[in-house]
Amino acid sequence: MSLDEYELEKRKQISVRGIAEVENVANLKTAFNRHLHFDLVKDRNVATPRDFYLALAKTVWDHLCSRWIRTQQAYFRDDPKRVYYLSLEFYMGRTLTNTMMNVDITAAIDEALYQMGLDIEELEEIETDAGLGNGGLGRLAACFLDSMATLGLAAYGYGIRYDYGIFEQTIQNGWQVEEPDEWLRYGNPWEKGRPEYCYPVNFYGQVEDAGNGKRKWVNSEAVFAMPYDTPIPGYRNNTCNTLRLWSAKAPSGFDLKIFNTGAYIDAVFGRNTAENISRVLYPNDNFFEGKELRLKQEYFLVAATLQDIIRRYRVADHGQRSLDNFPNKVAIQLNDTHPSLAIPELMRILVDVEGMEWEKAWNISCATFAYTNHTVLPEALERWPCSMLENILPRHLEIIYRINQEFLDLMLTKWPGDMDRLRRMSMIEEDGEKRVNMAYLCIVGSHAVNGVSEVHTEIIKNDVFHDFYEMWPEKFQNKTNGITPRRWLLLCNPSLSDAIMDALGDDKWITNFEKLKDLAALANNIQFLQNLMRIKRENKAKFASYMEQHYKIKIDPSTLFDFQVSCACFEVAG
Repeated sequence: MSLDEYELEKRKQISVRGIAEVENVANLKTAFNRHLHFDLVKDRNVATPRDFYLALAKTVWDHLCSRWIRTQQAYFRDDPKRVYYLSLEFYMGRTLTNTMMNVDITAAIDEALYQMGLDIEELEEIETDAGLGNGGLGRLAACFLDSMATLGLAAYGYGIRYDYGIFEQTIQNGWQVEEPDEWLRYGNPWEKGRPEYCYPVNFYGQVEDAGNGKRKWVNSEAVFAMPYDTPIPGYRNNTCNTLRLWSAKAPSGFDLKIFNTGAYIDAVFGRNTAENISRVLYPNDNFFEGKELRLKQEYFLVAATLQDIIRRYRVADHGQRSLDNFPNKVAIQLNDTHPSLAIPELMRILVDVEGMEWEKAWNISCATFAYTNHTVLPEALERWPCSMLENILPRHLEIIYRINQEFLDLMLTKWPGDMDRLRRMSMIEEDGEKRVNMAYLCIVGSHAVNGVSEVHTEIIKNDVFHDFYEMWPEKFQNKTNGITPRRWLLLCNPSLSDAIMDALGDDKWITNFEKLKDLAALANNIQFLQNLMRIKRENKAKFASYMEQHYKIKIDPSTLFDFQVSCACFEVAG
């Protein structure tokens, strides 16, 4: 099928993804035009394709708002135990198509746009991918959010709203060229700023003796964390959870006195320094300033998040002033070691701010945190120089030292005199520059540790963290990584999804992927296999047309395409 033939066939199709109700189509057209006229202040004569995309995004947003508000009202009223997923990466991908699918308005949107002479696929391509992740770790976080919303769990994601995400790739003369990923250049219609929930995050300073064995962090420098919320709708269940991303803001953005002296760069130096914290996903840490910025990012995330979690814990309909019940209402999952500073930060809050005794605070903290490990390479485990922690987070280093000392004392009660084991298990490494092993901190400070596949889990139990496994075998468990079948099958390959539904007789597999095992009975069914081959040919023809249209490369659709996909093997989450 040539490019022209493919485009002609596409134009002939009306609501190819389903039959829409007339009333829904009319309402959507009305909403679309209202947003185009009153939000974007455009009419069809001057509107650009991006204007049409934004009007469509706002129309879909209308269908999220009531679900979002009602979900949060239910959580406030019922006060369930909440899950908080902390990750430095959230590789969300495009939001428009996934949202239309989950709130079940895809067919109606298709029909409404067709009647207005607009192409849904062209508008979908305008959306900028929110590349706030680098690979499997970020995509796992995104899939977990989708899955938890679909399961109706009271869950929240917390991350950083980077100004620039993963680099934008172009190919020039056959070579990869990396450009800044300016995903916010045209704004983001899928987020809502919440300046009323800004929190101060402190760095530097000193620690003083506050009497009675208490310590006080003083003379610190503050940066503000402003949240931006993105709705996470479940699949056709009216649940809509929240991804909250923090953006760094300076306490004062502009020094007019300095500006009026002609020192224009110096006038905004403080603002730029503060806001650099959320500027870039994974700044280059091959030099000191880059390492320092990475450490600030990690603490910025956990400090703002814990303040927000505690605020929510206390203001729910059944909110409590005491934090004694904290682990019964709060579960915090650390996605790799990047959020590991949440452990000493919670201890600082409980001991220094709330005045809790150390042992009681430690029991609460351990019962709250769980840790997902992503690497089996010892040299790849995250480590921070003690000198850098002492400069940027002096109180937290003191807390880490005490956690480590009490852990080593406990370890020696089980293996008296085993100094070699003590050296191996200490989270303070003293070979060369003194450093903190953040993975060890996570294991000691969490009640559960999981690998991301059976093989991975066996490696961390028998090799990487074997000493810790011998001490706490009950902590270690496997949680095979999952991907959401909604995005990665139903959305990506609608023709194959239709064939599966026809073969199985229902769509239960969309929320229970185990149902696909029933397809094994059709392994020798000629009609079913021929249908699969037809779908494969059609998809290859679409890919060939895409390559010709975007890259001027002609490909024979009968070619065998061999793709290398990065990331470990995943099972599919419900």
